[in-house]
Amino acid sequence: MKALIFAAGLGTRLKPITDTIPKALVPVGGVPMLERVILKLKSAGISDFVVNTCYFADKVEDFLHEKENFGVRIAVSREAGPEPLETGGGMKFARSLLEDGGPFLAYNVDILSDLDLERFLGSCRKDALANLLVTPPKSSDNRFFLFDDAMDLVGWTNTSTGEIRGKVSNPAKCKRMSFSGIHLISPDIFPLFESWPERFSITAFYIAAAAGERIHGVLDENLELTDIGSPAALEEANRIYLSRI
Repeated sequence: MKALIFAAGLGTRLKPITDTIPKALVPVGGVPMLERVILKLKSAGISDFVVNTCYFADKVEDFLHEKENFGVRIAVSREAGPEPLETGGGMKFARSLLEDGGPFLAYNVDILSDLDLERFLGSCRKDALANLLVTPPKSSDNRFFLFDDAMDLVGWTNTSTGEIRGKVSNPAKCKRMSFSGIHLISPDIFPLFESWPERFSITAFYIAAAAGERIHGVLDENLELTDIGSPAALEEANRIYLSRI
């Protein structure tokens, strides 16, 4: 199985740190996020990776070269810029590197977790276009994926604005879940990308595709996950990971 690591982001919310380095190389507990994610997935048995790059692409690629690719196979999907193609566009752009007849794992570089990959894969539906690892929402969350009783995606909502997207007849009866940024994807997704633009979010794609495709949610109520999306989150992550040394 291949794993796609999204490492092209601008890291705008982590400025000024990301004025000089890409988000993927921001250290957490002294170790760059990209290194933590690769080693995490390598320890779970993955040895074939695709890393997408854009912002400070040379620095990401030089880092991988210096680390000798951590002893695994790593193909780089370098986007031309000036801005990344987002998660959906980045996946579409990397099609030739990902398509080998089997499903592939996608993982955001700024997500650090205690993912049990074997358990996650064992809970995925083989008939789903994508299986999304989800968690119960936190009290601070206001944006959710909406699932039916079978844990199939039906839509999305922003409770702070009241916005609802998707094939949702009764949002009150839906299960609200937070997406972890970790998903298992069927190669059948690529033909569906053809009608989408060069740059788009995979979240927007999933919401639209759920009207005709099975996008399944795999719930992990005990997943420990840190989203390094802000200076405050980075500070907290440093505290957590430094305490383990």
